[in-house]
Amino acid sequence: MPEGHITHALAGRIAHAFAGRPAAVSSPQGRFADGAALLDGLTVIDASAWGKHLFVEFERERWLNVHLGLIGRFSVMRHHLGPDPARPGMPDGRVPVEGQVRVRLLNDTWVGDLRAPTVCAVVTPEKVHQIQARLGPDPLRPGADPGLALRRISRSTKPIAELLMDQAVLAGVGNVYRCEVLFRHRVDPFRPGKEIRPATWRAMWDDLVSLMPLGVAFGQVLTMDDQVADALAEVADGSASVHTAALTGARLGDRFERRFYLYKRTGEPCHVCGSRVRTQLIAGRNLFWCGRCQRRR
Repeated sequence: MPEGHITHALAGRIAHAFAGRPAAVSSPQGRFADGAALLDGLTVIDASAWGKHLFVEFERERWLNVHLGLIGRFSVMRHHLGPDPARPGMPDGRVPVEGQVRVRLLNDTWVGDLRAPTVCAVVTPEKVHQIQARLGPDPLRPGADPGLALRRISRSTKPIAELLMDQAVLAGVGNVYRCEVLFRHRVDPFRPGKEIRPATWRAMWDDLVSLMPLGVAFGQVLTMDDQVADALAEVADGSASVHTAALTGARLGDRFERRFYLYKRTGEPCHVCGSRVRTQLIAGRNLFWCGRCQRRR
């Protein structure tokens, strides 16, 4: 499932490509024809993300709300077909469609194609507020309050590994970040939330605040110390922007080798202690952990 860094990166690409101009909105697949008709020709005001929810704001107080779910993708790419003389300022609509495209955003320079989302709806500002109000703090949103998540965690007897996947507790974190951050801080994933020390939670939150922007910049989850150090250096010297600009959302980034401390390494030796990486289904996804390293509260 795409995690929050994917949604935030997508919001940035959509805002860059479409904000401030009218967009032709269609549903080549046909399953969103009525919704597309409500948005077609309207000016895109902005795009934003909260956790795994994408919000594209149009004029007339109409919003496109998207959740990519398990397999959804939303690519944003340049095209070179130019405007339609019959519709001044609008694209000519001849950009080829590949696959089952639920929603297409199009202007005279960019095309955005949404495929296989779990949620795709035109909503009101009130509905946007309702969705956001039930989500927990998002480490990628400025001003997010980690204390709100801690209050929910400290009242719960559920395992911390389950709570981290609850979007009402913490928005945007999925299975990869869950497994890796718990390991990075040596936290027992089965420890009840009410037994997690505030200092431990704050260390995990601060780590997510540091790691997840790297996911936005490079289009991939980075958690191993050597890769994180290299990525931070590239962000600092500006060279990361080249990789960010090349991302379209059609596929994961490939700047770094795809490797993790624990994720999908069942039965392999822990990189730190050599114990075998374990797996158990929790909160609907396979949790990966090291029984020897992860004992902290």
